[in-house]
Amino acid sequence: MIRVLLADDQPLIRSGFRALLDVEDDIEVVAEAADGAQGVALAARHLPDVALIDIRMPVMDGIEATRRIAADPALAGVRVVILTNYGLDEHVFHALRAGAAGFLVKDIEPVDLLHAVRVAARGDVLLAPSITRTLIARYVAEPPRPDAGAAARGLTNREREAVTLVARGLSNDEIAARMVISPLTAKTHVNRAMTKLHARDRAQLVVFAYESGLVAPRTGAPPPAAAR
Repeated sequence: MIRVLLADDQPLIRSGFRALLDVEDDIEVVAEAADGAQGVALAARHLPDVALIDIRMPVMDGIEATRRIAADPALAGVRVVILTNYGLDEHVFHALRAGAAGFLVKDIEPVDLLHAVRVAARGDVLLAPSITRTLIARYVAEPPRPDAGAAARGLTNREREAVTLVARGLSNDEIAARMVISPLTAKTHVNRAMTKLHARDRAQLVVFAYESGLVAPRTGAPPPAAAR
């Protein structure tokens, strides 16, 4: 059973999402919050698998709520998915940096919402490759961060390659095929990179890949220095 927390200051949004989710045999809404602070408290109390959190709420916004959930070791199993009315904007990028596993627009089709909850619950990143490229091109177009570049040098060549492919939106199976290794080895490279970089999930690996210069912001391709 996938346990879900809803955090949104609009009761109509919460009731609509609950109605869609609760009819599924494998999904259960365990709590509702009207602001970010309440969302963090309820996440600690109920330990949901997925927390659907509105990005703009009173008392505490979704970004800060995400940051607090991601920073609490006791909540390591909670996958935060940001809800937004605005699509791709800088707040979404800040939420990903804070530890969100992905984001959804509130006018999402019901079937896509159900799929997204299941994807998040199994630990996959909720960012399609096209969305990733658009988001990063807009908000990580500045020069690579020196500290991120230094961290990248602590990875092995295969780990760097795996992180680059994660940033392109590839699954572990696709990474395995591209690197000509087994899916288990691909997963190992990704997990070791996450451990070394203190990344909570694959979404943070995507952000790191662009901030470190492993992937060029506007093209989605490795820059010349990384390709040599």
